[in-house]
Amino acid sequence: MLDINEIRKNSSGVITILAKRGEDFSDKIGQIKKMDSLWRSDLLEMEEIRREKNTVSEEIGKLKREGTDTSEIIAQMQEVSLREKEIKKKVDETRAAIDREMLMLPNLPEDSVTAGNKIVREEGEKKKYDFEVLPHWEAGKILKIIDFEKAAVLSGSQFPLLCGEGALLERALISFMLDVHIEQHGYLEIMPPYLVREESMIGSGQFPKFSEESYVTVKDGLSLIPTAEVPLVNMVRETILSADELPLKYTAFTSCFRREAGSYGQDTKGLIRNHQFNKVELVNITTREDSSRAHSELLAESEKILKLLQLPYRVLELGSDDMGFAAAKTYDLEVWMPGEKKWREVSSCSNCLDFQARRINARYRTAEGEINYAHTLNSSGLAVGRIFAAIVENFQTGEINVKIPEVLQPYMKGRKIIKRPDSTG
Repeated sequence: MLDINEIRKNSSGVITILAKRGEDFSDKIGQIKKMDSLWRSDLLEMEEIRREKNTVSEEIGKLKREGTDTSEIIAQMQEVSLREKEIKKKVDETRAAIDREMLMLPNLPEDSVTAGNKIVREEGEKKKYDFEVLPHWEAGKILKIIDFEKAAVLSGSQFPLLCGEGALLERALISFMLDVHIEQHGYLEIMPPYLVREESMIGSGQFPKFSEESYVTVKDGLSLIPTAEVPLVNMVRETILSADELPLKYTAFTSCFRREAGSYGQDTKGLIRNHQFNKVELVNITTREDSSRAHSELLAESEKILKLLQLPYRVLELGSDDMGFAAAKTYDLEVWMPGEKKWREVSSCSNCLDFQARRINARYRTAEGEINYAHTLNSSGLAVGRIFAAIVENFQTGEINVKIPEVLQPYMKGRKIIKRPDSTG
């Protein structure tokens, strides 16, 4: 959530910065500013009424002790109390309306963020093949490690079903990623619930803007998480931490659930855009002074997985018109997919500054006693299914077998290759 004081002091500046996202927020900001002015005027009247009531109450007490009839004054105060109830209802309703509108405003892009995505660098060598590399969904079917047909019978389209060595490879990737982040990067592993309350989805920025993208249980009003970022960020909801407790670094493997309502017809083949997918998430909660450094560190930690797996990738700095709702600055990691002959995103690494912290009221106290909102950062570390697909394509052989990256072999019960059932090589 943005700071309402920024809108009060410099609404035109906020409108200009938000316009970098490719959308005109002038009407919405104007509406918020108008409601805020009304709210503050009504709040002032309510406070004046309460002061008057306190003063008159003291006066009534004094008159009663003197034996003076106070019935007329009490009758007048009853009318004042009715006015107080009316104005309080108005204050509360206006405040709720302001909050609803504020929750729909995205984060302000950092000053360094410009329009249009920029390639920062490419890492690793694209392999050369003397055969036509199959896309992972075709190779996976031949290897009998992916079965989308059975998944469709069970759940419909865009759900994965991994079999045998495919399931083992997915599990190996999850364990490998977690081990690296825990043992080498100092993260605390969390196993969070997959169902969360509405306020948790609001806190991380999924609701109300993207409520149509979520799976919600009708009876209980709980939402299936679209990413582990949601429960991890909300772990510090309504807390005041000490600055020396920060940073808090959480990692979690979860399945993630997204309706993908706005992407109908896009990437319907394979493991790229599914309604259910596995992901290892990284969340860093830190001070405002340290968030820029933490962002660079978070990016390097996500890159480490790709380097260890020897997958060719590139780093993009996202433009202001392509960033996520809660992000102030984002780097994407994209892996080269030789079967599809295109780059595919496997991680978004974002600094949200104090945007999420304001929504969940997460703060910290400095050594000097000052209380500030925390800064939150998140990154996929990484999207497991997409890395599965990248391995199937990048490590494919001419016999349509798949070599196992060396760092994964201990997690694959020593297997060095996934062979097609009819393979003799």
